[in-house]
Amino acid sequence: MDLSLIVKKPIITEKSMKETASHRFTFLVDRWANKNQIAKAVEQLFKVEVLEVRTAKRAGKARRIDKKGRKKRLPGEKKAIVEIKADQRIEVFPVGKREKKKKK
Repeated sequence: MDLSLIVKKPIITEKSMKETASHRFTFLVDRWANKNQIAKAVEQLFKVEVLEVRTAKRAGKARRIDKKGRKKRLPGEKKAIVEIKADQRIEVFPVGKREKKKKK
């Protein structure tokens, strides 16, 4: 499998942004990629050293497609939480505190 196709995009949520403080980054990855392939892909794409990879599969949900009640099953997803060395960063994720807007 081509390493550039394994990591699809970063997952940016409140929980994943809190994890960046402890050097853990969350990505949406290919469903069939294993932990070794994910680690190699992140190391190659972002030039960092990966310490640990945790994965979780999310099942696809059933969605109603018309008024008759017919349903379609959406495909599932796989996310990976990647921990990197403490002295390294991934530039995709915003780092630092936001400035609060002043009330007028």
